[in-house]
Amino acid sequence: MSSSPVTALIALAPGVHYLPGAVNSFVVVGRETDALLIDTGLDDSHARKLLRAVAEAGFTPSGILNTHSHADHHGGNSFILKRFPELKVFAPPMEDAIITHPILEPLTLFGARPPRELQNKFLLAPPSPARLAPEPGLCRIGGADIELIEVAGHASLMYAVRVGEVLYAADALFGPGALSKHPLTFCADSGLQKQSAVKLSELEGIKTVLPGHGDPSDDLAGLVAANLASYERTTDAVLNAVNRGEASIDELLARVCDALGVTMNNAGAVLLNRAVISAHLTELLEDGRVEMKVLGNKLIFGAQA
Repeated sequence: MSSSPVTALIALAPGVHYLPGAVNSFVVVGRETDALLIDTGLDDSHARKLLRAVAEAGFTPSGILNTHSHADHHGGNSFILKRFPELKVFAPPMEDAIITHPILEPLTLFGARPPRELQNKFLLAPPSPARLAPEPGLCRIGGADIELIEVAGHASLMYAVRVGEVLYAADALFGPGALSKHPLTFCADSGLQKQSAVKLSELEGIKTVLPGHGDPSDDLAGLVAANLASYERTTDAVLNAVNRGEASIDELLARVCDALGVTMNNAGAVLLNRAVISAHLTELLEDGRVEMKVLGNKLIFGAQA
């Protein structure tokens, strides 16, 4: 028999909890029963579970912090705001604009007004009025004292959240299961993605790290090493694809997917994985390992001469 999904908050430390899900929600208790909700999940279903869990624990939502603007991390905002309209939503720079105007996510991926197939909850969350979160460092949001750590790369800008000995890494780090299921880990900047993972590995005094996708771990160094190995594997796969002969981004995407055993069955998956290839190509271009040119009215990438 399969176990029932967890619908209650799980304590990571005094005043620090999370709700497991396809995306984890991080909850930090501040003044008395105030609860800062960090990442609200993909949709109304997750948000409903989050509110129920918070209420059953005796807490009251006091604010929302979205670590970045991907739909699976702020899709629950709208449902929560309908019940708690006084809550303020905070997000990093640039990310706040996308949360406020979610069409920017599929528009950026597609390069123009996206067709209906790309206007789904995985790429287009309901809008919510986000404002700028405080700059990285110690701060108070919704009555909760937290430390924001800049970890750009997976998104244009993203914050990890530290509370004492607990680190919510957001999508700067993924659990082993997520890395295995999605070998082409999404990123806007693969170079920064690697730097951010290394940055987190240098934190001292962390006893528990919670990735945005996956279970808590007491091995920060091991989790960082697994993520860096996965990111480098993608870079190597892109470089190997280029070394097989000059090709366009879409041709390189097909080669990389074949090499990594990735099967794409919908337009959204193609665009997301295409962006990953583009990010790693930019890194390789800047490292001088790949060259880019226009040939036959196509943008072509080849090995550096």
